[in-house]
Amino acid sequence: MDIDSKNLKNSGSTSDHFVEDNGMLFAGHHYLIDMWDCLYLEDKKKIEDLLIRAAKVARATVLQIKVHHFGEGQGVSGVAILAESHISIHTWPERNFAAFDIFMCGSTNPDLSLNFLKKEFNAKKVNVKKLKRGLINY
Repeated sequence: MDIDSKNLKNSGSTSDHFVEDNGMLFAGHHYLIDMWDCLYLEDKKKIEDLLIRAAKVARATVLQIKVHHFGEGQGVSGVAILAESHISIHTWPERNFAAFDIFMCGSTNPDLSLNFLKKEFNAKKVNVKKLKRGLINY
């Protein structure tokens, strides 16, 4: 399910940044993404740059970035801490695999981040699970 940005709006509360989408109210969109046969799985600088750009394309505010490379031939773990939550990555170059996590609230559009990351990492196979976190029944 793609997010229709025309139907997204803040819940009206200026403090909680809950999302209202098609009559549902919830904390935010949480995407669990597996990408196979990707580029940049050992490139700490490139991953840092792409995390920042993935946040900005979704209209999220980057508060802090932390990226760690585990050494020659090993993977990278990184997180972009956002005012609207986070984007993270963990890579396994020996398996040609990357696991991403996008969790965003407020008026952001995580589909834009997802599409950006798929394109930039040039993934050959992608599996995405999309969740609505903190769903309020009303």
